[in-house]
Amino acid sequence: MRVTRKGLLTTLATNCCESHWMDNNEPGQQLSRRRFMQVCATVGGGLLLRIAVPRSRPPSLSEAASLNAYVRIDASGRVTVVMPKVEMGQGTYTALPMLVAEELEVGLNSVCVEAAPPNPAVYGFDGDQSTGGSTTIRLCWLPLRKAGAAARMMLIAAAAKKWAVSPSACRAELGAVMHDLSGRRLDYGSLVSAAAEMPVPSDPPLKSPKDFKLIGRPTARRDTPDKTTGRAIFGIDIQLSGLRVAVVALSPVEGGTVAEPLRSEAALAIAGVRQVVNERDVIAVVADDTWSALKGLKALDLQWHDGPNGTVQQARLVADLEAAARKPGAIAGHVGDAATAMSGAASRVEAVYHQPFLAHATMEPMNCTVHWRKDVCEFWVGTQAPDRAVAKLADLGLAPGQIQLHNQLIGGGFGRRLEVDGIVVAARIARHVEGPIKVLWRREADIQHDKYRPYYVDRIAAGLDGQGQPVAWQHTIAGSAVTALYSGEPLKNDVDDDAVDSAADPVYALANLEVRFVRQEPTGVPTSWWRGVGPTRSVFVVESFIDELAAAARQDPLQYRRALLKSPRMKAALDLAAEKAGWGSPLPAGRGRGAAVQFAFGSYLAQITEVSVGGEGRVRVDRVVCALDCGQMVNPDTIRAQLEGGVMFGLSAALFNEITFAGGRVQQSNFDDFRSLRITEAPKVETYLIESGESPGGVGEAGTACAAAALCNAIYAATGKRIRTLPVSRAMQT
Repeated sequence: MRVTRKGLLTTLATNCCESHWMDNNEPGQQLSRRRFMQVCATVGGGLLLRIAVPRSRPPSLSEAASLNAYVRIDASGRVTVVMPKVEMGQGTYTALPMLVAEELEVGLNSVCVEAAPPNPAVYGFDGDQSTGGSTTIRLCWLPLRKAGAAARMMLIAAAAKKWAVSPSACRAELGAVMHDLSGRRLDYGSLVSAAAEMPVPSDPPLKSPKDFKLIGRPTARRDTPDKTTGRAIFGIDIQLSGLRVAVVALSPVEGGTVAEPLRSEAALAIAGVRQVVNERDVIAVVADDTWSALKGLKALDLQWHDGPNGTVQQARLVADLEAAARKPGAIAGHVGDAATAMSGAASRVEAVYHQPFLAHATMEPMNCTVHWRKDVCEFWVGTQAPDRAVAKLADLGLAPGQIQLHNQLIGGGFGRRLEVDGIVVAARIARHVEGPIKVLWRREADIQHDKYRPYYVDRIAAGLDGQGQPVAWQHTIAGSAVTALYSGEPLKNDVDDDAVDSAADPVYALANLEVRFVRQEPTGVPTSWWRGVGPTRSVFVVESFIDELAAAARQDPLQYRRALLKSPRMKAALDLAAEKAGWGSPLPAGRGRGAAVQFAFGSYLAQITEVSVGGEGRVRVDRVVCALDCGQMVNPDTIRAQLEGGVMFGLSAALFNEITFAGGRVQQSNFDDFRSLRITEAPKVETYLIESGESPGGVGEAGTACAAAALCNAIYAATGKRIRTLPVSRAMQT
């Protein structure tokens, strides 16, 4: 990043590590005190501050996470935060500036944000710059606060030196340093050059929660006005001088190729069509506008060679997974001796659960604008993983120094934009085109060429004692290993940590437990992350099955859960949800309540769902009650919004959604056959947040992960019908 005296008066960077700060220019070397001070010297009249700050390790994250967050203060006192995480509707562009502003002692309205460029050494954790897994607040909580606190201390020290007073006699408030005894005041903008000469605090003290002015207070989303008026710019909104539009068609079967020769002359005969690009598995029609490109693509009347995956059928995929679930697998979780305990149990309960392939179906379909030039290639796109995009583009012969990626607001990520295949496709098209090109996927292409949430088959059994309590628990999970597919690295001990998350270590105290994983990659089906990741699939199985055990024991399912829970925080969330939902109060015939709990993403959530089941098995969700303990809250408004949105997303998938294959082709194509809850179907969602001083947990995916289990347990309460295969709409017809 270029630093000028006029444009950049203060640059603040944070870097956290377990034992020492690593200089980006000298990887693998421990940074000495002398070198640290050299790096932190004045740059162009401004201040470059890199702060070494240890942090607590969030659950399921590696030990050596690191972050560099840049904050600029100009002469007017305006603060610009270069965001280490992307905004895709979860409120990042409000919550993260709150962390810096709180400790820096500036008003939130004086803070602007910029998307970080792809540079994982500066903006990443463990070299990973992606946004996902509900980790944003967990990762940024300490580093960004310590960055703000250290900068505040240096600014105070600079003012104190200028006034020849003790720093302890000064304080910071609303972007200025005050000396109350003399009434003197200096704005931050006038202090940064002097602050650059101050020693860098090695471990700046942070505010006590009782002194928070921003953190924990409901705060309006700062991006809402522009999003409601249409001023917000998403990737699909990019406009450049001389921009043309390309609409793509991809092989309907994974690995297929187009039948040649193409009818290019028919497409070029359409007014406005300029070019047809043939990449064999991807065809693009380039035109002056979207409508002309669409007409040109239709005129091509493309035919395809399917290749070996043209024989892929849904029934075969499911049968392979069912067979895999009968294999021994690799041990993912082990407590006591489940086999011996099972042999001595008074009774045994068994179940098999199926969860389908799922598309992401984001509101903004895949798109990317590219300007491919000889020495530089520019990209305008919304991506959850800008660093991954740069790495993958190397396969096209682009060096990182040739790539300029301008990250945009994202109209729904849900894990889809952790994958960068759409960016690579756009680059492949753009290298054949003069000038900037916006590459668009139709909705049908978006759904039929996704990286799908894997299909999972779970076999689970429990042994009960004479009182109906579980004395043995055996669980085998068969499915894709998305962690290995994403990272390109082999599984550790043959276990996909994502697939077994919330299953290998459940929330219940089980004396004898054995959880196993069997990797079964579906032929011809690309798979990847989906909102809620592992907990979404595991919580459905574990919470559905614990409900089955309660029914077998003839006990209230909520009290059955409560007696087995390990964590007092989990019990408190369940108790609150039960109270607010009126658990135990009578309901009319055809209505029922279902409960589910989870510890996932570092947060404790209890959900109680109330449903009505009408004629022909039609299910209507009437009410969902959520009680959440996510530790210290940053913005309660955003937490509530994320829970509400997550519940709707999870209910839509559980009720209606599945991706199926015939002849290697995806059979669903748009929102008519891969549909979401309509506004008239949306239930009332009540959210209750538990005050806590514990470290923050994640929220963005929590509501989604819990939704299916609570829904299906409510259906059982209303009808006595147990749903073990999703989606509900199909299961209710069988």
